[in-house]
Amino acid sequence: MSCSPIVVWIRAFRLHFIIPAILPVLLGSVIAWSQGYPFHVLNFLLVMLGVTLNSMGLNMLDDVIDFRNAADRRKNKEKNPYAGGSGVLTDNLLTPNSMLAASVLCFTGTSFTGIYLFWVCGWPVLFLSLFGLLSSIFYTVPPIKFGYRGFGELGLLVNFGPVLVLGAYYVQAGGFAMEPLLASLILGLIMWSMIIINEIPDYDDDRDARKWNLVARFGKQAGLLLYVVGLLAAYLVLIFMVLSSVSSPLVLLGLLSLPWALHSILVAGRFLHNPLHIAPANLSIIKAHTMTGLGLIASYLVNGFIRQ
Repeated sequence: MSCSPIVVWIRAFRLHFIIPAILPVLLGSVIAWSQGYPFHVLNFLLVMLGVTLNSMGLNMLDDVIDFRNAADRRKNKEKNPYAGGSGVLTDNLLTPNSMLAASVLCFTGTSFTGIYLFWVCGWPVLFLSLFGLLSSIFYTVPPIKFGYRGFGELGLLVNFGPVLVLGAYYVQAGGFAMEPLLASLILGLIMWSMIIINEIPDYDDDRDARKWNLVARFGKQAGLLLYVVGLLAAYLVLIFMVLSSVSSPLVLLGLLSLPWALHSILVAGRFLHNPLHIAPANLSIIKAHTMTGLGLIASYLVNGFIRQ
């Protein structure tokens, strides 16, 4: 059955992985506003646009490189929808060259937004923008391709945590602070766990393609342990923010995601060696990340209105 071009490209963008990039931007912006800094609408919109384009570019470039390295080439098999890329290349819905061209366009758009924000906000924005852009490109592109060498999980923790939150905070506040840094670690650590659990169904394909991420290198049991450790660390950071009086107790709204996190752990432990049946665990961690982010954002919105 044929798909319309719009549906195919939406699938190629992997929009369910765009939300984890948008939430840190919202969080950093709201923290700055809750602390009394004026809200710069244009800066906020440009950061959102740049981050969205960068995420789509990363998703498509990752698809192309994995396809060419035979990491995602197994056809005619049942597939976990949250692992192994978008599948548009293996299904012959798009060509690698067309996806690569779209990825370049996305990265170009990200570059223009970064240049403008550097011009109006200063050097730190240039550093963060370049770091994020180069991390996205060299996640899979040779010769660095750090996602193939066991550093991809750490790279995504840093980029989808401190880089995005502090970048969004800086273009509003004009500086950095401890509170957004700690808050960024929460989303970054959950992102770490999300990547780990998405690698588990791809264990065999990744090893065949010599994509030595942490799960392929150390095994599924080690991956499950790293997954749980990431989630535990995220919630401990959240609690520490309250106990150390860095943030108000309202940030505990982020704990509303605990049921999804626990469900994900239980399902992953039960179906660790079943790539299809583990899919609900992949979905639950996406929901846990989303609910944590929304809970934190809501807490800072309430704090902002109280201070005003």
